Amino acid sequence: MSEQPFEMIAKTFQGLEEVLAKELTSLGANDIEIGRRMVSFSGDKEMMYKANFCLRTAIRILKPIKHFTAKNADEVYEQIKAIHWEDYLDTDKTFAVDAVVFSEEFRHSKFVSYKVKDAIVDYFREKSGDRPNVRINKPDVLLNIHIAETKCTLSLDSSGESLHRRGYRQEAVEAPLNEVLAAGMILMSGWNGECDLIDPMCGSGTIPIEAALIARNIAPGVFRKEFAFEKWVDFDQELFDNIYNDDSQEREFKHKIYGYDNNPQANEIATRNIKAAGVSKDVILKLQPFQQFEQPKEKSIIITNPPYGERISTNDLLGLYSMIGERLKHAFTGNTAWILSYREECFDQIGLKATNKVPLFNGALECEFRQYEIFDGKYKEFREGGDELSRERKEYRTSASGEQRDFRPAPGERREFRPRERFNGERKEFNGDRKPREFRDSEKREFRPRERREFKEGDRKEFKSRERREFSKEREPRSGESYPERKRREFKKKEE
Repeated sequence: MSEQPFEMIAKTFQGLEEVLAKELTSLGANDIEIGRRMVSFSGDKEMMYKANFCLRTAIRILKPIKHFTAKNADEVYEQIKAIHWEDYLDTDKTFAVDAVVFSEEFRHSKFVSYKVKDAIVDYFREKSGDRPNVRINKPDVLLNIHIAETKCTLSLDSSGESLHRRGYRQEAVEAPLNEVLAAGMILMSGWNGECDLIDPMCGSGTIPIEAALIARNIAPGVFRKEFAFEKWVDFDQELFDNIYNDDSQEREFKHKIYGYDNNPQANEIATRNIKAAGVSKDVILKLQPFQQFEQPKEKSIIITNPPYGERISTNDLLGLYSMIGERLKHAFTGNTAWILSYREECFDQIGLKATNKVPLFNGALECEFRQYEIFDGKYKEFREGGDELSRERKEYRTSASGEQRDFRPAPGERREFRPRERFNGERKEFNGDRKPREFRDSEKREFRPRERREFKEGDRKEFKSRERREFSKEREPRSGESYPERKRREFKKKEE
């Protein structure tokens, strides 16, 4: 008997909801509905495992177990205590409660968490005299309660640690780009491995790595050591092993991904991260400033996240963006560039008209992801060709009978050619008339580059590489036996 489908919620960043919905559609989810920073859908246990393992733009996957209304904390307590908790939790397991509250009735999320915790503990004490313990870090069962005014939803968090923590990052530079956001930017651009991809300011290599995983269709969950659902009482080890070991959807990538940066330390970190992700043969790194960027030989796309001056300081922020625009115009003609940034004045310095603008949040910063089509002269030639064609058409007029005839002056008629008079009026200058971006009072601040910190001997933090998992073509499940080995063993048993 097949399992009944149940409701699930995939959380994401604001601006990536439609990308996530498209991913869920490709995965085979049902009842997909887009909300704010979330997409709801339905499916069975296999779909929940796949959502955690395969989705690139989801932060976590929640499984709602109860919807109810409550006007005060006591009502929340009673509703939570009424749940049959043996279905989800044992007394020998640990749990934690995360609360998200948007309500006038409930103003303190921690207080709500405590009431949920008390209800669960009291339920088990009254049943058996024993109780499960609370553990903040890496609990066996993580619960999430969401309250919007009086509407409450209690969910099991099937992901545990945020899904943006893929598991391949060995080290990070200052203010690294979130992996979920990087993947969302790539998917939003429409790139799927059909040409070369370039990140001329790649930092620790997040965009190149996520691009390589997308190009090869490698599931981002393959690097994770664990998911929260693996500790649930109804966890199906065999089902998840089948999902984990199924690489039938992976594909070849015939192009290259290039990552450039002018920081030697960032280049070293990116090299280690790319090696840990197993995509070294697809990604080419080079220590090179954007100023030295040259026209690619092959059709390419740029996707990049330059500094905004918020978390990463630079001596000449506007000059940096002016240089980006200059390089795009002179060394990336005939291609497409996508740039994520925060300040309107930075975009203005690029000096190119964006063909697409998508609002995206990078953390708390409301950014824009802009697309630029860099024409290589063909567009101009097309326009000139069109003008020439229109001039040719002016040599013909349609007669009363509808026939086209060659238009010539009447015999003896002379026409004097008079050139068009030059325009002598004053041309309006717009450069000085543009208004700077107006910030709200809470946002007004003077931009000052951050002072570079000088480290003394022994002050710099030593990064220790995490234990790296090696993935061969035959991946090993957590049982220690590879998928083909298990199949061969099962086949021998049948023969015996």
